Amino acid sequence: MKQITVLVVDPVGLHARPATVAVNAASKFKCEVKVSFKGRSVNMKSIMGVMSLGIPTQSEITITCEGDDEEVAINTIEEVLRTQKVIA
Repeated sequence: MKQITVLVVDPVGLHARPATVAVNAASKFKCEVKVSFKGRSVNMKSIMGVMSLGIPTQSEITITCEGDDEEVAINTIEEVLRTQKVIA
């Protein structure tokens, strides 16, 4: 299992556009991908799940990947979120 905890710095939080990009990136991998915020954990391959967390700016989120391609998955998702300027 690979896990990272990051700070959301986008002024609007993890809103629809970057969430969609993150979900699309997560969906490319076989491993299980979860995002956690305030004790709730959802499937990061589900846009409705990610949006249901309502992640505001300056929030810490934890992304967890577990399975065959977990190393590549966690690195790719982190890079996508950094490129979208969602996380610092």
